[in-house]
Amino acid sequence: MATVSTTHEEVTLTPQNGIPASNLTQLIDAHLHMPFPFLSNRHASEAAAGVDAWLRACGLTGELGVTAMIAFTRPAELASYNSPTVELDILQIVANQIAYQFIFDDRAEEIGRRSPGGLLPMLSESIAILRDDAPPSTRLGAALADLHRQVRERCTPAQAARWAWKSREYVHGLLYEAVAQAHPRPPRMGLSTSIRSLTAGVEPFYPLAEAAQPCELSAEELHHPVVQRLSRLSADAAVWIPDLFSAVKEQRAGGMINLALAHQRAHRCSLPTAVMLAIRQINSTIREFERLFEEIKPELSPAGIGYVEGMAGWIRGCYYWSRTVPRYADAALTPALV
Repeated sequence: MATVSTTHEEVTLTPQNGIPASNLTQLIDAHLHMPFPFLSNRHASEAAAGVDAWLRACGLTGELGVTAMIAFTRPAELASYNSPTVELDILQIVANQIAYQFIFDDRAEEIGRRSPGGLLPMLSESIAILRDDAPPSTRLGAALADLHRQVRERCTPAQAARWAWKSREYVHGLLYEAVAQAHPRPPRMGLSTSIRSLTAGVEPFYPLAEAAQPCELSAEELHHPVVQRLSRLSADAAVWIPDLFSAVKEQRAGGMINLALAHQRAHRCSLPTAVMLAIRQINSTIREFERLFEEIKPELSPAGIGYVEGMAGWIRGCYYWSRTVPRYADAALTPALV
């Protein structure tokens, strides 16, 4: 886990150009280290149409709030930014999965706020589908089963197994988050970031990044300690960046599992200062990712390099998506004042 200074009084909110940021979005733009340039997949519009068609076929667009939520989150746009070089078949699965996870996550949050135990049927169905190929009993379960089918048809058996394993980890994380939210005392920083790692839902996409390569990675590459560390760093950075932009939304909703809000609780500081502390942690994480990637690159095959570049794509994509997605519009409306 990257370290960060705990002395929030040392944080400066003025960019190097001397012009103070007027809102949180400008503050993030001015200080976040983003070495990866903006890219967008040429199949983005096709993937967006594919998401709409898939959600209709699964019967999910008829459920309350889903259509509006998809319009606010733009899953195909996020997929396009995260996976700018993949072909349409992989991009469509990524976009479908992002849409599914947004629906699943929002529903889990709604149920979990009332009672963590109320999540058990929903989560148990998902685990049974992913682990045992059990038949679904709900529309959301049917969507997951179909997504699982798409992955197995496009990926190798080993890649599909890794996808299912990482997806089960994400499902379990939502229960941990609900328990933490229901506890009378907010979780400490370490516990909050551990739960956030589970609920990020980023690592299930890495087997799809591998599937986009011309060949399957060797076990030596896939399980190399540095590649494993790169996976962890990229997933953390990718999910922490949206936390910066969503902090206002989460604070208003009473959310706790958010990196910026965890810093605010730990240091009892203003939200802009907490965002700056979170940016320091993210910048440290991204720089470690850059350094390790450069060190390991000579040892990797072209497929291995492409696989790690897929991880970097999530860091890039989550940033450029978070800046403009309507879901996080409050960040541009919140003053960057201590």
